[in-house]
Amino acid sequence: MVEERIPWNQYFMTQAVLLSTRSTCKRLSVGAILVRDKRIIAGGYNGSVSGDVHCIDDNCYLVDGHCVRTIHAEMNAILQCAKFGVATDGSEIYVTDFPCLQCTKMLLQAGVQKIYYLRNYHNDPYAVSLLNRKNVTVQEVEIDEKYLNGIFTDEHFRPKEK
Repeated sequence: MVEERIPWNQYFMTQAVLLSTRSTCKRLSVGAILVRDKRIIAGGYNGSVSGDVHCIDDNCYLVDGHCVRTIHAEMNAILQCAKFGVATDGSEIYVTDFPCLQCTKMLLQAGVQKIYYLRNYHNDPYAVSLLNRKNVTVQEVEIDEKYLNGIFTDEHFRPKEK
């Protein structure tokens, strides 16, 4: 009997959700996975600059209602590619929340061709219009829990009967 495999979109979105659990922001945990040719090329979550104080340790540093300490998940994924010399042109991103305007502009400049997101989050009308003008595919993805049932149980790690 052949078991159904998790579809690619749900697989990558699940990875983004898992990565969001590393977030150091108290206000919203966000994860992002950059993918090219069905391979993960980078990941990021929202948090402070490496080695700096984190919001979970010293509260958010709010200016005009925004935490200015936090680097967004999408930016951390793109920066990881820049740091290690990985091309982003033609890639896709899976992000737990619809990208903000600044992240949308950055993703466009980096050559990201498709944006998959799990939840709407203050979707900026200008960001939406930019994505439309640039013909970037934007798609909401739902994670079907049938693919998650039993993943973290002992049953999952036992050999399957032949």
